[in-house]
Amino acid sequence: MVENNRGATVAVDAMGGDLGPGEVVAAVALGLKDPSWKGLDKVILTGREDELQGLLKNAGLDGHPRLAIEHAPEIIGMHEKPKDAFRKKDSSLLRAIDLVKQGKAGGAVSCGNTGAMMFSATLMLRKLPGVERPALPTVIPSENHHFILLDAGAQPETSSLQLVHNAILGNAYCRAILPYEKPRVGLLTIGTEEGKGTARIAEAHEMLKQMSGEMNYIGLIEGFDTFKNVADVVVCDGFTGNILLKTLESCFGTLKGVLMKEMKAKPWRMAGAFLSRGAFMSMKKTFSPEHYSGAPLLGLNGLVVKTHGSSDRSFIKSAIRIARDTLDHDMNAHLGDAIAQANELARSATAAKE
Repeated sequence: MVENNRGATVAVDAMGGDLGPGEVVAAVALGLKDPSWKGLDKVILTGREDELQGLLKNAGLDGHPRLAIEHAPEIIGMHEKPKDAFRKKDSSLLRAIDLVKQGKAGGAVSCGNTGAMMFSATLMLRKLPGVERPALPTVIPSENHHFILLDAGAQPETSSLQLVHNAILGNAYCRAILPYEKPRVGLLTIGTEEGKGTARIAEAHEMLKQMSGEMNYIGLIEGFDTFKNVADVVVCDGFTGNILLKTLESCFGTLKGVLMKEMKAKPWRMAGAFLSRGAFMSMKKTFSPEHYSGAPLLGLNGLVVKTHGSSDRSFIKSAIRIARDTLDHDMNAHLGDAIAQANELARSATAAKE
């Protein structure tokens, strides 16, 4: 068993994900050599102890002072329903979340079943006082500017108040993970004119305008603005955010495929591509999602970071670093007043309608 040592300690679900525990151990091996992990006191791997001990020994990490194992014999499959998965109390995923609940870890990381993680984390850690629903942010890379998009799919349907909560949570996360002191927060809709969008958007917009003391709200933005360095936090419901995120990923993949095909079509184009390889490598680095591969479920009494099921060692290493960075900024300590103000504005708006 691990000692009660919260600090900058992160529990990692070693059995979740498509590539198995060997990739998680490889990620830890990389991270322990990386300066970006300097402030991380300990990593607790949750999973089948015998298997993990063998992998750590093969990686030369057996007995490492910054590593511990928490035995969890059960595994949650990627397609298991959240309620069924929640019954597996001895699973590596639930054990990692439970370590956060007990205060033995500051945060948990998993590349396992997303639905099971969200369902279990919400029930086990509970929501912050005043927060109606948690939100899932993601960092979108662009030229010389990265921005936060949320909600990326945690809650497809949201009320106007929940959109305001998303703005508050996104603002706090942006300050923790990106180098912006006063992030510009924009509400995504179909036009920048007053009244554009749904009734929910209009109500959320009015509330956000009254919260200038809590955040740098810049108003309504549209799709054209997302990559124009207009906003640092793009707020929307989970339905819109998830479609936008997957569309962007598909678009980038298509553009990459077309570019490769066209460059190989003629010999002289291939020669030009060879001469331009430095520019292509720079572009790849700019738009690579690796550095911000993990996304925390915001709005809970504890930190849980989700990364893609297909994540390799580099992505998992990055997700653990994101957990550490988020813990360093102690985001939840600064959210209470803003959430309380938003809820009071919503109550006042409701009373005015009656």
